[in-house]
Amino acid sequence: MHVYIEDIGRYDGQEVEIKGWVYNTRSSGKVRFLLVRDGTGIIQSVVSSDEAAPELFAVADKLTQESSLILSGLVRAEPRAPGGYEIVPRGIRVIQYTRDYPITPKAHSVEFLQPIRHLWLRSKKQNAILRIRHEIIKAIRDFFDNRGFINCDTPILTPAAVEGTTTLFPVDYFNETVYLTQSGQLYNEATAAALGKVYCFGPTFRAEKSKTRRHLTEFWMVEPEVAFLELDGIMDLEEDMVVYVVERVLEKRRPELKTLERDLAKLEAIKKPFPRITYQEAVERIRKQDKEFKAGDDFGAPQETILSESFDRPVMVHRYPAAVKAFYMKRDPRDDALSLSVDMIAPEGYPEIIGGGQREDDYDLLVKRIKEHKLPMDAYKWFLDLRLFGTCPHGGFGLGLERVVAWICKIPHVRETIAFPRMLDKIYP
Repeated sequence: MHVYIEDIGRYDGQEVEIKGWVYNTRSSGKVRFLLVRDGTGIIQSVVSSDEAAPELFAVADKLTQESSLILSGLVRAEPRAPGGYEIVPRGIRVIQYTRDYPITPKAHSVEFLQPIRHLWLRSKKQNAILRIRHEIIKAIRDFFDNRGFINCDTPILTPAAVEGTTTLFPVDYFNETVYLTQSGQLYNEATAAALGKVYCFGPTFRAEKSKTRRHLTEFWMVEPEVAFLELDGIMDLEEDMVVYVVERVLEKRRPELKTLERDLAKLEAIKKPFPRITYQEAVERIRKQDKEFKAGDDFGAPQETILSESFDRPVMVHRYPAAVKAFYMKRDPRDDALSLSVDMIAPEGYPEIIGGGQREDDYDLLVKRIKEHKLPMDAYKWFLDLRLFGTCPHGGFGLGLERVVAWICKIPHVRETIAFPRMLDKIYP
């Protein structure tokens, strides 16, 4: 009977088969200790020459790291074994003996591991990260689905920019130039006007020539958009979602967090309310440590780090200067130089994980902004239609999945938050 290691506790005292790979082997005299993984977990099997048939011991003696096999035997509780159970072996059927597996059980540099990412994924740490990523994705979807949001997929190929024209990847589309999407937001605004509460969740692309630990050229975003939602409601929604996601990971993925040696107390502190400060208040905090920073500029990594380390939970910075935000951001009615925008910056030295705000809902003002940003008016005609036929206050945000995974897992670089990262200088494998 084939079973998965993650379910092994249900089969104590029963004969089972495990189909997987040799994670590691160790010899001690007449005993061979095998660690076998199947993608869902790792289990130990001890083969002794005094107890096992000679042919079984001979097979176990030849096993190499990452050899694929089918291990059959009796499940037995063993507190000293990984996971609390082990397999008393009855048979080992080898599918393939591997040779010269490049990742040996010792420390390796990232520079060594990155070109063999397809194999590095088999390690305990990478396994844990990808499982936590999966849980975060599922939690995000459950959060919105349970609140009546409709998932509306948005195009990957688009005719125009969302977040500025300098970070677009052009694509030849039947002799016409289009671009890989920077965001699904503009299309979300159309679906929100049809369905009220929507979200999209998919890959986005930014041709940023950046080699920082915070940037990928291809990353995943969840982007909700809500009709009749204004800035305070947007911040409430962001706060509720992040608390829900962190609580879900703490509930479902504690073993993985333990594998990563994550300080759980830091995550357990992520409770409402989150601090909310204006851009100007943020500038005052930053300038206490960074005298060179100029009010009116957007925040870079050093400024975000200062704010991040000032709080034990995410901080929401709102009302940025309109000049540093996108053309579609609505202006503050009390000060036209400010935008009704908000960024959420994660704690513990991590960067912005959410950017959003209220959208400009006035047709004439949106036309003016498009002209000011020197954008092609024809490409936005459909977008302007939304302000002609039933315009209303509305808003939303974009959450960068890889940055959230990095923060929750406490990983220093986003390249480890996705199975196959895409960076400025790395496209292989």
